[in-house]
Amino acid sequence: MIVDNHPSLPVVRVADIVTEENPRRWLIDQLWGASAVGVIGGAPKCSKTWLALDMSFSVATGTACLDRYQVPLPGPVLVYLAEDSLAIVRERVEGIARHRGLPLDSVPLHVITAPVLRLDRDPHRTQLLETARQLRPRLLLLDPLVRLHGIDENHAGEVAQLLAYFRSLQRELDLSVILVHHTRKNAAGGAAAGLGLRGSSDIHAFGDSNLYLRRTGGRLVLSSEHRAAAAARSVYLELVATNVQTPHLAVTGNVGGEKRRDLQERVLDLLAENRVLTRAKLRETLSVKNERLGEALESLQQAGRISRTPTGWQCTDK
Repeated sequence: MIVDNHPSLPVVRVADIVTEENPRRWLIDQLWGASAVGVIGGAPKCSKTWLALDMSFSVATGTACLDRYQVPLPGPVLVYLAEDSLAIVRERVEGIARHRGLPLDSVPLHVITAPVLRLDRDPHRTQLLETARQLRPRLLLLDPLVRLHGIDENHAGEVAQLLAYFRSLQRELDLSVILVHHTRKNAAGGAAAGLGLRGSSDIHAFGDSNLYLRRTGGRLVLSSEHRAAAAARSVYLELVATNVQTPHLAVTGNVGGEKRRDLQERVLDLLAENRVLTRAKLRETLSVKNERLGEALESLQQAGRISRTPTGWQCTDK
């Protein structure tokens, strides 16, 4: 006789699953999902920690991240930064606070001061869980991932166990987790950025929300991807200082915006010279795809700068 001492798995009918009437989708609008676990990835010296601290401060205070992305779900934040001294952490956060016009002593941002944190084993796993249970943070930031373990990051099985621990924190405490992680040398940008993360591909696949920083043409670019939402538009970032000693990250423009504006100006220049041109002639002269030209024409028409006539397009600027 075989005795089965293992109980069956819990099961629920899909119709009986209780959901929120108006589920809150974002922790930080367009950047990080509510209760999302994922990475901020990038090469060394790409301002990953600056971005992570800006996000942390924004969640802790309910102020817009990078002065652009709103925070629908503010709350306490718990951070561990293995590669920065406590003095540097305070200096950087203090700079963000000055920029936002907020006193530092009112910010519920808590810093783990342990010199070492190994989350691939106990007792540190249990200690972090108990700390999070006490503080009930909305966001947990761990920077960088490589300092949190002694496993082989290229071993999928070992990586999966570590990631499962972060998922267990998220599920038990309903918090978001940001892991700062490095990319490989010469990693690709754009849509392939996640494949350039160092170690097992499970790290990329695991993320509910992932952010990537890379330098291109001497400029710092922030891009995103989400499991359950469309990616936000990529933007340029820059470390700036405005009447304070410590700089902060700022959005300086949308990636691709310059090309769109340049094309519109070229269309206007051609129409000013030729009075009226057909779409086909514009496309031939400008050597652009029909779709891009259509977007430029539509934008200029909506702005009242050009109009369409029976014989083509004409400039209405005076």
